[in-house]
Amino acid sequence: MRPSFFHHLHPPTIPTAQSRWRYTLGAGGTAIFLMLVLVITGALEMFYYIPTPAEAALSIQTITYLVPFGGLVRNIHFWSAQLLIVVSAVHLLRVVFTGAYIPPRRFNYLLGLALFLISIFLNFTGYILRWDTGIQWALVVGTNLIKTIPFFGNNLYTILIGGSEPGSPTLIRFYTWHVFGLMIISAILIGWHAFRVRRDGGIALPPPSLRADPNRISRFELVRRETLAMILTSAALIILSIFSPAPIAAPIRLSVLQSVPESAAAPWFFLWVQQMLKWGDPFLFGILVPVIILLILVLIPYIFPKTLESELGRWFPKSNRLAQITLAIITLLIIFFTILGSLPTS
Repeated sequence: MRPSFFHHLHPPTIPTAQSRWRYTLGAGGTAIFLMLVLVITGALEMFYYIPTPAEAALSIQTITYLVPFGGLVRNIHFWSAQLLIVVSAVHLLRVVFTGAYIPPRRFNYLLGLALFLISIFLNFTGYILRWDTGIQWALVVGTNLIKTIPFFGNNLYTILIGGSEPGSPTLIRFYTWHVFGLMIISAILIGWHAFRVRRDGGIALPPPSLRADPNRISRFELVRRETLAMILTSAALIILSIFSPAPIAAPIRLSVLQSVPESAAAPWFFLWVQQMLKWGDPFLFGILVPVIILLILVLIPYIFPKTLESELGRWFPKSNRLAQITLAIITLLIIFFTILGSLPTS
């Protein structure tokens, strides 16, 4: 069989042991597929979405209830965005828990971490574009956190929302960042990330003399597995879209934006921040703690003991146990605070 264009995007062969789903979890490829789904479904939504405070929520209702298959397209877009965060987080955990970030892969680790952050920002900006009562916490409390940054917080806030308080310029800016700014950056980083994977030698492996399994699979088998993963992911998206529609609420009235009800909740990926904000200083818990966590993630390849080459290609190598424990603690704390923040208040 002659290789097609898609086959040429893959190396001729890869090791059998490290190509198994139980090692890679299929997270990297699934994240790229979900991004493609987001681009296609988002482009379809752009034909009907109107980025003005008066029309945004109504156009979402039009897409959902009046446009043929519009509700399905919107639901698939929504669930692709949610799964992208989960899959990207799983991919980050897999890289650290297998020690696959040592040189020459340190820079590519940072590219992947940047893509993870962009997936969160894409979710946040897309969440704001609903412009209904369900996004009041994110729009008011979330953006007001910027004001707590010393010295230049107020200026950043003005730049972010386009004025002294949320309004029409806010929606336009979030729409522009969501559709153009963040998407262009993510497209560049995805291409760069994929290029570095090939340039750095593909999957992190021990030296040939230390490999227990010398067998390899061809690019044809790899593409077949990826196609099966895309089919299964598509089926999961369709099932979620049918049985759990994307949230929708009444349009926002700008006159009541400054008074966020106590029942207002952050998007699920920021519930852990919302929970910490209940404990005290907004700058400490809303800005400083997330920045410290991000800094720890950035420094993992640089300050923690390096994974021994002989232990590459398998889960939980002993040589990078400290990095594993650190990331596990951060992950469990975020999950715990997210669950705590999702519980109804009495």
